[in-house]
Amino acid sequence: MADTTTTNKLTIKTFFNNILAGTATGIIVGLIPNAVVSAILKLFGQNGITASIGQALLIFQCATPLLIGALIAIQFKMVPLDVAIVAAAAYVGSGVTKFVPQIVNPATKAQGVFVSAGTGDLINTMITAGLTVFLLLLVGERFGSVKIVAAPIIIGVGAGWIGLLILPYVSKITTWLGNVINSFTDLQPILMCVLISCMFSILIVSPISTVAIGMAIQLNGLSAGAAAMGVAATTIVLVVHSWRTNKSGVTIAIALGAMKMMMPNLFRHPIILLPSLITAIVSAIPVALFHVSGTPASAGFGLVGIVGPLASMDAGKYSLNFIMALLVWIVIPAIVAVICRFLFEKVLHIYDEKVVFAYLGE
Repeated sequence: MADTTTTNKLTIKTFFNNILAGTATGIIVGLIPNAVVSAILKLFGQNGITASIGQALLIFQCATPLLIGALIAIQFKMVPLDVAIVAAAAYVGSGVTKFVPQIVNPATKAQGVFVSAGTGDLINTMITAGLTVFLLLLVGERFGSVKIVAAPIIIGVGAGWIGLLILPYVSKITTWLGNVINSFTDLQPILMCVLISCMFSILIVSPISTVAIGMAIQLNGLSAGAAAMGVAATTIVLVVHSWRTNKSGVTIAIALGAMKMMMPNLFRHPIILLPSLITAIVSAIPVALFHVSGTPASAGFGLVGIVGPLASMDAGKYSLNFIMALLVWIVIPAIVAVICRFLFEKVLHIYDEKVVFAYLGE
């Protein structure tokens, strides 16, 4: 059970902020190792050692919902038993591990296997973890001495099962957004690039996976380049506003791909989207003018692992050279981000970066 003082003072706002803070930290821990090390492993080519390390990284990444659940519980100052229950329920509700009946188990020859991939649905992970925390706080110590047996079964499995039931409906949020973004591809190139870039610049600091959307709707060519540029624009804006505000580790984590750690800031200070959107708009124009292209796999990554720039440099007819790629992906967004920071904070005093961009996940 959570500390009684914390429980007595718990409000809806605090409850929501605790879930966001735990999610932000869990995403960093779960995603950063693969984002950083996988890029380094590519330098050593394909061999047994790099392959096994890569597998370990992917398995570790699949544990992201488990980490999120545990860290959310810790935000509520829960005891170890409750932390384990929330973590397990969040993992189940995330859908990161699914039963696939079409595949035959090679060991038992039985029909159906459990398959783990990605990080699951982050929105459903948060909902399931929040429900589990609520039930644990509601029940308290009413299970008495049998809590160690009853709580995991009734609350843990129960909340995880509810999470699985609502998962298909929650996942439709991603599908709907994908359809909206896909409709932009029918527009005039510059307008299309601007709209897609803006959408992905917002989504990268939301609980919705940009990679999942890019793959789901098969963004390709110019639309994939615009999507990746939106992610890159927000990354650079967050780095520019973070390096004097947060600890160096936070800024490095953002630069390496943990933009979603700023989710609590987005919900508490939506103004952080202003410089991101301006940078995304300006950066999207060169995408259309120079036909910066990408693939469904690169659309949601941006600068992470240099996936976006590398895809644009290997785009066949419209491939960018190194100088042009550096200009489009780094120089232009960085200049716009710095100008936005100076204009909105120093001149217009619209926000204070030490408040709105201060990392809230600790």
